[in-house]
Amino acid sequence: MNRYPVWKYAIILIALVVGGLYALPNLFGESPAVQVSVAKASLKLDASALTRVEDALKAAGITPDAVSLEGTSIRARFGSTDVQLKAKDAIQKALNPDAADPAYVVALNLLSRSPGWLTALHASPMYLGLDLRGGVHFMLQVDMQAALSKRAESLAGDIRTILREKNVRHSGINRAGQTIEIRFRDAATADAARRVIQDQFTELTTVETPEGTDVKMVATIQPVAARKVQEQALKQNITTLHNRINELGVAEPVIQQQGLDRIVVQLPGVQDTAKAKDILGRTATLEIRMVDEGTEARSAELGTAPVPFGSERYLERNGSPVIVKKQVILTGDNLTDAQPGFDNQTQEAAVHLTLDAKGARIFRDVTRESVGKRMAILLFEKGKGEVVTAPVIRAEIGGGRVQISGRMTTVEAADTALLLRAGSLAAPMEIIEERTIGPSLGAENIAKGFNSVTWGFVAVAMFMCVYYMLFGMISSVSLAFNLLLLVAVLSMLQATLTLPGMAAMALVLGMAIDANVLINERVREELRNGASPQAAIHAGYDRAWATIIDSNVTTLIAGLALLAFGSGPVRGFAVVHCLGILTSMFSGVFFSRGVVNLWYGRQKKLKNVSIGTVWRPDSDHQVTTN
Repeated sequence: MNRYPVWKYAIILIALVVGGLYALPNLFGESPAVQVSVAKASLKLDASALTRVEDALKAAGITPDAVSLEGTSIRARFGSTDVQLKAKDAIQKALNPDAADPAYVVALNLLSRSPGWLTALHASPMYLGLDLRGGVHFMLQVDMQAALSKRAESLAGDIRTILREKNVRHSGINRAGQTIEIRFRDAATADAARRVIQDQFTELTTVETPEGTDVKMVATIQPVAARKVQEQALKQNITTLHNRINELGVAEPVIQQQGLDRIVVQLPGVQDTAKAKDILGRTATLEIRMVDEGTEARSAELGTAPVPFGSERYLERNGSPVIVKKQVILTGDNLTDAQPGFDNQTQEAAVHLTLDAKGARIFRDVTRESVGKRMAILLFEKGKGEVVTAPVIRAEIGGGRVQISGRMTTVEAADTALLLRAGSLAAPMEIIEERTIGPSLGAENIAKGFNSVTWGFVAVAMFMCVYYMLFGMISSVSLAFNLLLLVAVLSMLQATLTLPGMAAMALVLGMAIDANVLINERVREELRNGASPQAAIHAGYDRAWATIIDSNVTTLIAGLALLAFGSGPVRGFAVVHCLGILTSMFSGVFFSRGVVNLWYGRQKKLKNVSIGTVWRPDSDHQVTTN
């Protein structure tokens, strides 16, 4: 009656082993580290950069605990913060001899002390939020009016180009705020222009008014299109911020939209507010120029002659110099999209660019006249320019679609597309709120949160053991198993644990034990009604299951509502709350019944069970079952 098949015990054992493995990294703590990442998107970290870091530490007489190339950064671990600070200075001097133009970002960080075999299993500790680790918090206001004005400026240029191609004469096109004013000498020309604009620019609404002998047409961006422009500007700014904040070496930054025009940025572990502001406020511009392929330019590339007049020298992503002309053909304002893909003919990795009408016309004319020549795409950041790529023009390129290919991996193509697509902010932003949380306050919050969970668990376990005896001990073991599973799931999901999350964890303990209380009272009720111990255990678990499902599902619905409509700390609370409900249903019913079946199920002539005091309704005295 009360026996589990082997496969159910196998599930419990697997859950116990997996939960223990993935919760284990949280016990090792963190070690001070120095993280090195590239400051320029055209650079890549490789084995040579790792060797330079090791040589710099060796020259300074510093012995690290470990130095490794992990993902897109080099991480060196140390035993204390004093050694960490000395190592940062040594690495900074070795990798960035020119402090005004740093090639690498050298940042202080905290990394997990988990052993290598756990890391090999992809077992990592939970990330700690801003309130537990310390760091900086920014609230950014996006200037949506500027985004609409920028879009109107782009549309004005496109209208000018289209009307010229359609041979529709006008007396002038001007942008007034977020509207476009076009003047015509007669109504017939205005009607022809209106038909062209309605056909080519569906996002615009036009209104014509007489102005003396002329006709003035005012084109306005439709409300639906305006909202789309604002949404795209906000998304591009968030993408750009993600791209920039990676340089700071933040393990788990929080960058999310708040409202219609605000972005919240939280950088756990970052204490240098000035550095964070510098990264967030950075501007980047894209330029397309022709490569100077003259004799003097080739000599300048080799370093045997000065750069010719009218040209400039920049470095390509592989470090080789390129001499480009100063004349700018196109800028990033003419680029509407950039996506990674493949060359249809050679199947090599490529980047597909989409230009606006003005950019497409200019690009078509330039490529028609420059077949066989090289064209350079440059990215300017903080006044410093770098050549992203310099392909050879094979044929005239029209239609506003451009393909960049040649000696590029799929990863490089994706990086280049992201860089070209989100190299600059779509709309200016202003910091309207700023907070700094020190690491000491974070450590204090961790201690308080840990104490609340620990003492809550101890209090609940003591009550259950006293009131329900052996069944209370089993309930306490299942509660510990529930906590282990919850920490393991949060670690596997690489969730960010915040102070509200720790509060939800303490709340989950109280809610999880509720299922065991229902089961134990059901078993007591069956014993009071005269059922045998084995029948009472079986009926207690079966009849309590429906009640447990109802109570947990209703609570889960409330948690999902918090997760869907909440933001910030509310979402952190909701994530732990919902996961805790799911793990408590598994541990409170499935796990605890497995332990009870293992203890009592094999006893054929079971006379009593240890579940505390059972009050008999047909007697004036009580019976304690042991």
